[in-house]
Amino acid sequence: MSLRLLYLIFGQLLSWLALLGRTTSSKDIELLVLRHEVAVLRRTNPRPRQDWADRALLAALIRRLPASLRGHHLVTPATVLRWHRRLVTKKWTYPNTGGRPPINDAIAALIERLARENPTWGYQRVRGELLKLGHRVGASTIRRILEHRRIPPAPLRATDTSWRRFLRAQATTMLAVDFFHVDCAITLKRIYVFFALEVRNRYVHILGVTSHPTGAWTTQQARNLLMDLDDSAATTFRFLVRDRAGQFTAAFDAVMAAAGIDVVKIPPRCPRANCFAERFVLTARTELTGRILIFGERHLRTVLAQYSTHYNGRRPHRALRLVPPRPDHPAPDLGQQRIRRLPILGGLTNEYERAA
Repeated sequence: MSLRLLYLIFGQLLSWLALLGRTTSSKDIELLVLRHEVAVLRRTNPRPRQDWADRALLAALIRRLPASLRGHHLVTPATVLRWHRRLVTKKWTYPNTGGRPPINDAIAALIERLARENPTWGYQRVRGELLKLGHRVGASTIRRILEHRRIPPAPLRATDTSWRRFLRAQATTMLAVDFFHVDCAITLKRIYVFFALEVRNRYVHILGVTSHPTGAWTTQQARNLLMDLDDSAATTFRFLVRDRAGQFTAAFDAVMAAAGIDVVKIPPRCPRANCFAERFVLTARTELTGRILIFGERHLRTVLAQYSTHYNGRRPHRALRLVPPRPDHPAPDLGQQRIRRLPILGGLTNEYERAA
């Protein structure tokens, strides 16, 4: 501690001796610089800001200071050079017209859209499609736009076989099946609901309700589903997506294969791969089973029958542009001004129509 104190005292004495060799004018200039810097710092809001008068004064005084002191103030030689470059930039304000004109944002967005919607299209294929639409864009420009938007070339995009892409491509010919459970109010008995969803139009089939969903029971519900679909099963549906639950046995897959429907099993512990069925489960829990007490299988069947009628015929769906899967409501009579409310399940949800 004493050595540090002696060192500080010795350093201060040397600085005083250095001041003896400086002229009075040099000391006065340093005082002026320090005072002006203090004045600038007092204007901090939220940081020190210098106007053109401050820059001119500090630039004129800084050159009169010794070289050893020029780097210890707000204004350094690098600061003066930066001010000079800024002045030169403001002077030469003529437009830079060299090179090719930039691509319109609308055309760039169209290029991105074509690439994302068509994974197998390369740069030349996208260029040809743009020519048909009246846009002349070079292949190198298309490549640069796609690289800027982090879209890989066609070979890499074409190998993307994600579940999302598969489900979107096969949605018009796909069925999705799954279970969800409901716990009774008094007995706490767990009841399982087996349903199938037509992904094309979101039409739901409530296949059965049971407290013991065995493999034989599930297979029989699959046969009942094919009977309900009739001839459209073989001509309309090509795939059925299910999880790996034990209720889906080999007999279940065989029944579907006999009708010309390929069974697609989702990866283990990946419910999002069966996203359409999972979304219906969320809707059913939010709008129905989470808001009403269920007292038994018979009660649950009655509630699900009413809700499925509402869900398929009257409930708007965002995926269908706010149209029900199979609308059964009459055309609105615009001559009737009064709107009538139709309570569903005792007012749990409502439908509305113009009163006749």
